[in-house]
Amino acid sequence: MDCINIYDLLVFANHGVLKEENVLGQKFVVSVSLYVDTREASKDDDVDKTVNYAEVCKLITNHLQSNTYKLIETAANETAKAILTAFPKIYELELEIKKPWAPVHLAIDSVSVKIRRKRNVAYIGFGSNMGDRKKYLQDAIKLINDDELSYVDKVSSFIETKPYGYTDQDDFLNGAAKVYTLRDAHSFLELLSDIENKLGRVRQIHWGPRTVDLDILLFNDEIINSEKLIVPHIEMHKRDFVLKPMMEIAPEAVHPVLNSTVSALYYKLNEA
Repeated sequence: MDCINIYDLLVFANHGVLKEENVLGQKFVVSVSLYVDTREASKDDDVDKTVNYAEVCKLITNHLQSNTYKLIETAANETAKAILTAFPKIYELELEIKKPWAPVHLAIDSVSVKIRRKRNVAYIGFGSNMGDRKKYLQDAIKLINDDELSYVDKVSSFIETKPYGYTDQDDFLNGAAKVYTLRDAHSFLELLSDIENKLGRVRQIHWGPRTVDLDILLFNDEIINSEKLIVPHIEMHKRDFVLKPMMEIAPEAVHPVLNSTVSALYYKLNEA
């Protein structure tokens, strides 16, 4: 991944534990490394295909001047979140905020906090077998995009499939999507559950009919086994209606428990 570096942006703002710092303000020095794929922009010499560092500088300045934080740790975290939210082409960043001449009553040049933040990559499987199935799935994708911390990068074709488990129900439309999100896995699960509820999902029969079903299949390369969430999805390697859409959008994605790619799992399932 390529990197755009911004060094020593000077911002006068009001952050600090002491009252005088909040009222009188002081200088802060910000540096940030932005991890971006610049190949397409460099090929076409087109600023719209990369990240405009002048706009990033404006955002940092406006954010730090329009908010007041006691801790520069908080200032750094919230500034990083604001950058990643505003610039979807940035996959990851490293940000440092320096506080020159920090008021510690000792001879000190500066204090700084450096953080690294990146988008999480989630793959989700989705399905519907009630009402206008296609609209339910499209509405679910739109609602994910409406979340300020998440956006949908790729969506597979919708495929018609027979019901799994409980078979006395209508056929499904199924698919998969790649989502970038600043949420952690459990917060992302809460988002998906809220969307299911908004779209009228009722849980009465296990594997039964539903307006929409949204499952986290993979989340980065994390292995999660909690009361509310198991990742990778415990059944994904057994389900053709999951692996076939995933083949469209992420054939090289790796199942971190089985240590196999999606394509390997798909061919293994279909050879059985």
